[in-house]
Amino acid sequence: MEGKVDNLVKFAVPDEIVHSHYCKVLPSGFPQHLTEGGEGLLCKPDDEPSLFSAHLPDVLNWLHGLEKPKGLEDEPCQIPVLLFDQEMSTERLLFHYDGTPASARLIRNFVALFQENIKDSKATIISPSFIPKSKLREEQEIVQLLAQSTAETSFIKFNFSRIGDFWSYAVKHKCTLLVTTKYYQSDLAKVLFHFYKGGMWYDRLSFYLSY
Repeated sequence: MEGKVDNLVKFAVPDEIVHSHYCKVLPSGFPQHLTEGGEGLLCKPDDEPSLFSAHLPDVLNWLHGLEKPKGLEDEPCQIPVLLFDQEMSTERLLFHYDGTPASARLIRNFVALFQENIKDSKATIISPSFIPKSKLREEQEIVQLLAQSTAETSFIKFNFSRIGDFWSYAVKHKCTLLVTTKYYQSDLAKVLFHFYKGGMWYDRLSFYLSY
């Protein structure tokens, strides 16, 4: 059953290409549901949406109709957004952890939402080369959480500072879902705008954006 876009959320993209999902825990098989053209899920329709999703080609067609790329939301909200291309898959996950409490919370919330769909996943966490000692425990907790929630977890240190760095890594290593912050959504729109259908494009890569 279709979930309508919350009226309080102001998307820049047309509402008709955005689907709302009202599930605190997404049911097993959710990626396949999206791949097959499924629309919004109403597990608990009385709650606020837990996730918005949009088919990436539709978003990119909209972006290419603009004079210059812009973010997906006029006023970014706390509800995460999932963009998927030809296939939605949780086979290979790439997590952007930047050492902040907000980044840790984002990853915990993703795991809670997708817990039934990542048990067989391979996860990679990219963390800054330098983390203050006060944040090391939190970093280790995130690594342990993903190790317990997925089939395989690796942890690497890179000083990536741009969303294009994460996108390039994800494409090179055939990741299928990049989990990162909405703070990058305008920059991500620029990357997608310029590289769509180019030589580096990987149509199995989806994006999960949140705060």
